[in-house]
Amino acid sequence: MLYTGREGFLTGTLPFIREGLDAGEPVLVAAPGERLAWIEAELGPDTARILLLDMARIGRNPARIISEWRAFLAQHGDGDLPVRGVGEPAWAERSDEELLECARHEALLNLAFRDAPRFRLLCPYDVASLDRRAVRRACATHPIIWENGAPRESASYLDPLGALARFDGELAPPPADAWRVGFGPHDVGMIRRLISGGARGMGIPSERANDLVLAVSEIASNSILHGGGRGDLLVWRRGPRLVCEIRDRGRIGDPLVGRSRPSPEQLGGRGVWLANEVCDLVQLRTGAGGTVVRLSLGSR
Repeated sequence: MLYTGREGFLTGTLPFIREGLDAGEPVLVAAPGERLAWIEAELGPDTARILLLDMARIGRNPARIISEWRAFLAQHGDGDLPVRGVGEPAWAERSDEELLECARHEALLNLAFRDAPRFRLLCPYDVASLDRRAVRRACATHPIIWENGAPRESASYLDPLGALARFDGELAPPPADAWRVGFGPHDVGMIRRLISGGARGMGIPSERANDLVLAVSEIASNSILHGGGRGDLLVWRRGPRLVCEIRDRGRIGDPLVGRSRPSPEQLGGRGVWLANEVCDLVQLRTGAGGTVVRLSLGSR
C-alpha cells in the first residue's frame, strides 16, 4: 500500500482492519509507534480487539519480523477464519542498510508464507517520506499494489528468490582500520573476551554487551562447525554501534535461516536466530565464495 501522510495511512489501513474485525478475524498491526497512536485514536474501544506491536521495537532488526508473524499465525491460524495483519517495516528514519534489509525481509515474507493462503498482509509505505529506491523495492516485493484506494498488479514484481538475487549484492566493505583476526576451533573463548572488552570500552551496558558476545560466539561456532573449521572476525565502530563481521567458507542453503524460533528438536539454525533476536541489525550474505554475517549493536 502506497500512501502519503497520516490521512493516507488511515484511509488505506482502517477499512482493511475494520473488515477483519467485522468478520471476527484475528488482526495484528505492527507499525512505528506514531502510526499505532493514529489507529488507536480512530478505532477507540475497538482497539482492544486487535494486537498492536511497535515495529520500531520488534522490527528494529528486520530479520526478526517474520518470527513475529509466525508466532501470531501459530496462535491464531489453526481455525477456519482467515488471519490478517498490517506491517510497516520501512520508514524514512531508517539507515540505508536497514532499508535494504527491509526489502530482503519483504521478499522472504512471500517465501515464508506462500503456503498460508488464509494470511492476508497489508504493507504500508509512505511515498512522501521514503526515497525512490525504497518504493521501487516495495513494488518489486509485492505482487499487488494498493494506491489511491485501488489495487493494481505490480509490473515490477519479482518472485522471492529473484528479488533476493537483486538485493543480495556484497555488503559495503569494512573500513580500512577494522580490527581483524582469524579464528579456529580453540578460539571462541578469545573471541568472547575481545568482543566483551570492545563493547564495554564503547560504554555499551553490560546486558547488551553480553548479548553481542553471545551472538558473535554463536556465529563463530557455526563457522567452525559448518564453514570449514575456521573463519575471520572483523570488528569496527560505526557511530554508536559496534559492528562485528564473521566470514567463512561455508554456504547456507536455507534463505529463511534464523527467521523462526527453533523447535526443541531442531538441529542447526539457533545461532542465527539468536543473533537476530538480540542485535540491532543482522546482515547475512551467502554464496559460492562463502558466508558473511555482519552483526551491529548499540547501547540501547
